[in-house]
Amino acid sequence: MSFQSFGDFLAMGHHGPYVWSAYAISLVVLAINVASPLLARRRYLQEEARRLRREANK
Repeated sequence: MSFQSFGDFLAMGHHGPYVWSAYAISLVVLAINVASPLLARRRYLQEEARRLRREANK
């Protein structure tokens, strides 16, 4: 499929909003799937460090 202009490419034959929103939603889900475990690991390590400091001070 060839497009006459960049605007035609973005419009995708009047299917552009569906196509680009699907890409955007997919990228958001992928970003969440990457970021969530990283943030959970950081939170776990911080909690463990706090717990170890509390136990060392007893």
